[in-house]
Amino acid sequence: MKPHSLRFRLLCYFFCTSCFVGAQDSLGVAVAKPGDGIYSLLRRNGYSPTKHYNAFVRINADDLGEDEALYIGQSYKLPDTLQQNSSKGDQSNVRQYPIFGESFAKVDSLSNSLNGTIYYLVSGHGGPDPGAVVRHSGQLIGEDEYAYDVTLRLARELLGHGAEVYLIVKDDNDGIRDDRILKLDTDEEVEGEKIPIGQLARLKQRTEAVNKLYKQNRGKYQRLLVTHVDSRSQGTAIDVFFYHHEKSKNGKRLAESIHNTFLRKYKKFQPNRSYRGTFTARSSLYVVKNTLPAMAYIEIGNIRSKKDQRRILDPDNRQALAKWISEGLILDYQLSKDKSSK
Repeated sequence: MKPHSLRFRLLCYFFCTSCFVGAQDSLGVAVAKPGDGIYSLLRRNGYSPTKHYNAFVRINADDLGEDEALYIGQSYKLPDTLQQNSSKGDQSNVRQYPIFGESFAKVDSLSNSLNGTIYYLVSGHGGPDPGAVVRHSGQLIGEDEYAYDVTLRLARELLGHGAEVYLIVKDDNDGIRDDRILKLDTDEEVEGEKIPIGQLARLKQRTEAVNKLYKQNRGKYQRLLVTHVDSRSQGTAIDVFFYHHEKSKNGKRLAESIHNTFLRKYKKFQPNRSYRGTFTARSSLYVVKNTLPAMAYIEIGNIRSKKDQRRILDPDNRQALAKWISEGLILDYQLSKDKSSK
């Protein structure tokens, strides 16, 4: 799909910035062309952006513009260039996490921005509850699979920046999937236990799992992120929006930090399209009301909306969502440290 055909231009950040580029002119090198971004350059040269984006940024850091933009006409090394030039490679900053799947298990150390932080990540629905199930191009798609994929991608980003991450809902045989149609299954678990059939029991199970871990880590910087795909009436398109507990100042700052990151990205890369996502208090939601850590509850789109489906089904968009959310979390932690130092 060409970038200009996307109604929701989330990936304008990667694909459509006016100052960047890409086409391969020799082995291991790509030259930037107008209209390219890192994602499109990697895709065109046969690389998975999810797997190689961070490596690309690391080896080309001196030739990237603001917000990792590419420059037209600039030659960029492709990730395997560094591996070819170093037979052994430096494995000291690489860790293995099988939960992400074989292709994405290796996680590079990107920074220490989140050293000392703990994040609990909960993806919505799962197990016997797929959430809303709709038909797309003759195939069934469900809320829980896309929420889980974004959550895995977010976990991978956070680990790369030094965070300690707990995935509350897990599916050991899915991993990160660079597919548009994510196959439905029901084998997700919470802390190694089957997910109950009843809605209240499901919510209570994941809430208790988070609270148990929170108490074990009391005194540390801890945050909870709950990721959902909305399922409101068909045709209603939404921007990404966030909820927090009305009485939690830290939760409000957390949601606001992610929201402000999205606002900044839109203002820079989509000046002709306003971002209408919001961050608001909504303490009536069970998980918001009953979990102990400061938290943000994220709705990434409406699976019943054809417009939002283009955002949710595209794996590059899901990766962009995870990356932007992680940047918001880094901002929140910086603000937290600044406040505590005063």
